Amino acid sequence: MAYVGLDPDKDIQYAEVSGPEAVGLFKRGEIDAFMSFPPGPQKLRAAGIGHTLLDTNVDRPWSQYFCCLLIGRRDFIKDNPIATRKVIRSILTANDMVAQDPTKAAQMMLERKLRPADDQKFLAQAYSEIPYDKWRHYSPEDTIRYYALRLKELGIIDSNPQGIISQNTNWSHIASLKDELNMKW
Repeated sequence: MAYVGLDPDKDIQYAEVSGPEAVGLFKRGEIDAFMSFPPGPQKLRAAGIGHTLLDTNVDRPWSQYFCCLLIGRRDFIKDNPIATRKVIRSILTANDMVAQDPTKAAQMMLERKLRPADDQKFLAQAYSEIPYDKWRHYSPEDTIRYYALRLKELGIIDSNPQGIISQNTNWSHIASLKDELNMKW
């Protein structure tokens, strides 16, 4: 909010509620806006409720960076390099599977009882909208640098982005998979 000129402490009145409760409050006009994750936005759009203010999947500059990064404990990563590589490879392979067949990915979520059956259509839609196929082109280091710069500009953190990267990241495991997984960065 500060990035677009609002004072998060003065201009916003916050309500801390669960996702389903936020949707209900929004539908009844009791809150003006909320942050939502799939399949929430897809359900609201289908019902003709509200307007998307920001979609980090398509709106620049956010769409040029990862929305999420994988984080592990330092001691685990250091002590378990093979497991670390397997986890990274598995997650990135899953990204490819979702990108290739969003409908099948949604069905798998239902089969494993991770989502209710009435979410299938909206999950498939969300999986189609989320750029799962672009991960090879994004740099995790650039992502951290971008968000750290924004946080520093707003006075939320004091550290400089390069310090955060050098002290808190380890790209060796993902870099070792770069050729195998055809990463571009």
